[in-house]
Amino acid sequence: MTALVASHSKPQPRPRRRAAGLLALAGAASATALGGPAQAEPPMTPAQTKAKVEKLYHEAEQVTEKYNGAKEKAGKAEEALGELRDEAARKTAALNSARNRLGSLATRQYRSGGVDPSLQLALSSDPDSYLNKAALAERAGSRQATAVAGLAGQMRAVERVRGAASAKVRELTAAEERLRGHKKTIEGKLAEARRLLNSLPADQRDALLRGGDHGGGTVSRAVPRGSIKAPNARAARAVAFAYGALGKPYVWGATGPNAFDCSGLTQAAWRSAGVALPRTTYTQVNAGTRVPRSGLAPGDLVFFYGGLSHVGMYIGGGQMIHAPRPGAPVRVAPVDSMPFAAAVRPA
Repeated sequence: MTALVASHSKPQPRPRRRAAGLLALAGAASATALGGPAQAEPPMTPAQTKAKVEKLYHEAEQVTEKYNGAKEKAGKAEEALGELRDEAARKTAALNSARNRLGSLATRQYRSGGVDPSLQLALSSDPDSYLNKAALAERAGSRQATAVAGLAGQMRAVERVRGAASAKVRELTAAEERLRGHKKTIEGKLAEARRLLNSLPADQRDALLRGGDHGGGTVSRAVPRGSIKAPNARAARAVAFAYGALGKPYVWGATGPNAFDCSGLTQAAWRSAGVALPRTTYTQVNAGTRVPRSGLAPGDLVFFYGGLSHVGMYIGGGQMIHAPRPGAPVRVAPVDSMPFAAAVRPA
């Protein structure tokens, strides 16, 4: 009996070994699920890196156009706010003048008052003169009532202008918040693109930066300047401006004269011809007459991708001048180097 009890009181090693094995398996599974010592992702090939970089540039350009739109709205809101503040200042000055006039009238009446009108008539040595003065006082009272009503109207006008200014402040604040968000997104995508580019050997990186626009087309030489006539003088001036911008750097949000983004270039080119285009690609596409791809003429705006996130200026011969992306200056490229979406003739 004693031996039996002793045998049951001995430690049992096998369950411990099984528990340890289970813990090890669980740890390995957890490490894999949490990104631990699992197999590392294989490095991207140069072709995959190029595709990823192009995708990041395209995404950054989409957000750049949103940034441009928010910046334009912020500028208009700021301008309107300045006008409202000026108007409020003018109306406040007029209100203060009206208050001063009304105060002077009230002071004069107080100084001449205090005696009952009927007693003034009874004591007057010249009743006819008094009655004439009383009639003038009545008319003065009517003018005072009018002045009071006008003062109240002016106060309401000042409050309306101040309310409109407060609304513009809120609108401007919201636009500036969107600007900051878009800027952060753009800079993040461009930083990731630079990181990927820097991971490539120098020769491959340089080839990618020299290479095609967005979709991988090859950069072509410009058609001889003036060899294809623009449909009108304004279009000719816009095309001449675009030729003059060749080689200038791409900077997102820039509208010249030393750097451009894609819609900044087309806006500046047509502005030089006396035509005011809106700021963004998705508003410029509605700033003229739509033309089919087969009917393109120099000066036409050509838009790309489903979201209309890129624009260039057609110069003839199947070519355009555009600001492609960071690291690629304003250049000539084939229209078919990117997915064509629409074309517009501004003038």
